[in-house]
Amino acid sequence: MPRTRSLAWSELKLGILTIVAMGIATIAIVMLTGTKGFFWQQYTLKTRFNNVAGLKPGSPVRIAGIPVGSVGSWDLVGDVVEVTFNVNKERRNLITNESEATLGSISLLGEASVDIKPATHGTPIPEYGYVPTGKIPAQIADVADQASTGIQELNMVLKSINSGKGTVGKLMTDDSVYTELQRSVTALGDVANGIKQGKGAAGLLLSDKATAAELDRSLKNLESVTAQLNSGKGSLGMLMNDDSFARSLSSTTDSLQALAAKINRGEGTAGKLLNDTALYDKLTSISSRLDDAVAQLNKGDGTVGLLLKDRQLYENMNKSLTEFSSFLQKVESDPNRYLHIKVSIF
Repeated sequence: MPRTRSLAWSELKLGILTIVAMGIATIAIVMLTGTKGFFWQQYTLKTRFNNVAGLKPGSPVRIAGIPVGSVGSWDLVGDVVEVTFNVNKERRNLITNESEATLGSISLLGEASVDIKPATHGTPIPEYGYVPTGKIPAQIADVADQASTGIQELNMVLKSINSGKGTVGKLMTDDSVYTELQRSVTALGDVANGIKQGKGAAGLLLSDKATAAELDRSLKNLESVTAQLNSGKGSLGMLMNDDSFARSLSSTTDSLQALAAKINRGEGTAGKLLNDTALYDKLTSISSRLDDAVAQLNKGDGTVGLLLKDRQLYENMNKSLTEFSSFLQKVESDPNRYLHIKVSIF
């Protein structure tokens, strides 16, 4: 009987040591990982991505690169993937409605993670709430696809060049293009040789000292004129440098603007002429009457019209004026004959 009790106590001690060892191991694992903690130290959040390539249960959840939790599961909801993950409650104040969740990468092999942008402002997201999704950076697969597309396009360009398409293709395959290019290079060399020998305007400018000196004098004259303008000499220099002249010009401009404003308002004769419809109607009426009078003259109506149109009336009037002029000449030559003055005294 005492032996049986001793055996039971030994088994009990072994069981207690085993439980303690398992507890110590569990605590050690939790302390070593340092990201998950116990279940009562975590809370659950969700987010949504268009693609979760490389993400799997247990993938890390990071805030600003620091592991704070792990991915629990995902599910396809419509055309997006809903990801559920657990986060340490100690970081709850850093995950608010202003945070953003993106799909990150933790290795070159394509293993993904959920990266959360921390936000100290805003309202903390409650448990099972959704973290807003940010712009997902390009993945290695995307870069590889783009590189493959670029290589294909480059191969197509090289094929076009080899088949003689385009300017570069013709240059590489068409002998006539090469010959024409060679001629152009030769002609350009001839031009350069001509310039070196002093031919043409450019050659004279480079080789003729007199031409260079003349150009130098012209530049000096231009510099002198510029200096005079800067010093305020001449009308143009005064315009550029004299403040009083500029103010006078500005005053004249203001006066013209005021005059234009008065005319637009209908003030003065010019303003009434431009804006008063009554004056315009009067001028139109006078013009119409003048047109009628001219039309009557052209028809020969009235004395003036007859004078313009009736040849006989013109000759009669011309004859009368001639006779009257002759009479005046006779009176001037012998006034006693035509002028009698009689004085009577009553």
